Amino acid sequence: MKLKEKREAAGMSQADLARETGISVRVIQNYEQGIRPLNGARAITVLKIARALGCTVEDLIEE
Repeated sequence: MKLKEKREAAGMSQADLARETGISVRVIQNYEQGIRPLNGARAITVLKIARALGCTVEDLIEE
């Protein structure tokens, strides 16, 4: 999944991303595992993740 790849490329753990965004580790795990689709998340959530990872929203959303 794109989120996990981007997070790992940024050198961040799930806990790091959770701290940076204010999103729980469990929710991040769910997005990475596809349990919760990131493209179904609120726009502000995806934007927080993109900013923390230094990428665009488009980089995270799966077509």
